Amino acid sequence: MHMLFITATRLGDAVISTGILAELLRRHPGVRVTIACGPVPAELFSHVPGLERILIMEKHQYDLHWLKLWKDCVSQRWDITVDLRGSATTLLLRSGRRLIMRGGRRPGRRIEHLAALLGQSPPPLPTIWCSEAERAQAQALIPTTPPIIALGPTANWTGKIWPVERHIALWQAISTAYPQARPAIFYGPGAQEAALARPLLDALPDALDLGGRFALTQTAALLARCALYVGNDSGLMHMAAAAGTPTLGLFGPSRASEYAPAGPQAHWVAAPGPEGEAPIAGLSVETVASAALALLKEPTA
Repeated sequence: MHMLFITATRLGDAVISTGILAELLRRHPGVRVTIACGPVPAELFSHVPGLERILIMEKHQYDLHWLKLWKDCVSQRWDITVDLRGSATTLLLRSGRRLIMRGGRRPGRRIEHLAALLGQSPPPLPTIWCSEAERAQAQALIPTTPPIIALGPTANWTGKIWPVERHIALWQAISTAYPQARPAIFYGPGAQEAALARPLLDALPDALDLGGRFALTQTAALLARCALYVGNDSGLMHMAAAAGTPTLGLFGPSRASEYAPAGPQAHWVAAPGPEGEAPIAGLSVETVASAALALLKEPTA
């Protein structure tokens, strides 16, 4: 069997989509998979079972990237095609079963919209496939003790970024309750992400710097070894939850009702005010610290 899986260009959306991908793999053992996605999340799928190839979709003028994708796929007879982008591409391919996600934004959790394609409730949780080498590397970088608390101070736009001084105060609250704990700072590749993380790294000189230089699946393996992840609404937040790490997402103007983290121990807190409008600076240290410490006390799932 051959399956074409067309997913997102953004990292967070791509992570959310891994839940139904994993479910389809479970339902169709041995299926050969082609993933079509944007360049940012492509590494996420590098260890998908049965992977044949990853088609990276670079956006082109006049939507010509869809024509290129069709050309790359038209020679294959597909048993299953899944299009989470709502395009007409799979309608023009030789395909058995087609699952097409209607385009546009709608209220409710994105993960539930995707699961509805399979008629599944509750929705399957996202997952990330890592290699044994990546897990071994993570074990070498993050020992079992002391407990490592991951902090994610970056996001793709400034409105979603909790002020760095709040992250510092949060760490002071956590380290008071857990003096043996050590912070780890996670952030994405590139100069902008590094610049956003730098003030927190400077303020916490004993922190592990685990950002910028790792592949996505390596990062997932590192996150899986952390006792807790606290961070802004971002792709890293979704990765932490998918990796099974106890995760606390911080929300301001972005919508937790649509993009709350999904995982075995995933929680979120939001700034007070109308959803989609509340400034994240309104989210207090006390609120975040209380939720983070409560999550640390939860039994491991």
